[in-house]
Amino acid sequence: MKILAISGSLRRQSTNTALLRALQAIAPTDIELEVYTGIGDLPVFSPDLEGADEPGSVTDFKAAIAQSDGVLVCSPEYVRGIPGGLKNAIDWLVSGDQIVGRPIALVHASHRGEDMLQALRAVLSTVSAAFNAGLFLRVPVLGLEPQQVADVLRSQAHRAEADAFLAGFAGYCRSSL
Repeated sequence: MKILAISGSLRRQSTNTALLRALQAIAPTDIELEVYTGIGDLPVFSPDLEGADEPGSVTDFKAAIAQSDGVLVCSPEYVRGIPGGLKNAIDWLVSGDQIVGRPIALVHASHRGEDMLQALRAVLSTVSAAFNAGLFLRVPVLGLEPQQVADVLRSQAHRAEADAFLAGFAGYCRSSL
């Protein structure tokens, strides 16, 4: 089972990326969880750049999506909305078929951010018929350093929930194949 985990943050010390890396570290051996951090390398979406003129970074991103069995998205909220880099990455997928039936679920690294989550749920349910709003993992680690994020996820309070989430998402991906 190959899961692509996309961080919606471009920050080097992002809690969102740290949470995805912490999930990667605890993933069972039958789940290969790859953390994708290249959304900052994608140019601003333009239909004029699709097809033969598609930039290599876009081709690589689409291939990573296509080669996955499912996609996890973990993103901060910027000004009550989806960060521009993440929305741009999703826009690059709209004309292709890489994401259309791909299972998708959300992970969230904050106790707040409901406006962004609502918008992201609307966008993801539009681009993939297999977006599962019922599968959701929230681990409030806002403001923590990456090692602290990993420690929180491995704690008794969150580890069982994270394990159940990963198992549930893997099962959902298998049933969607």
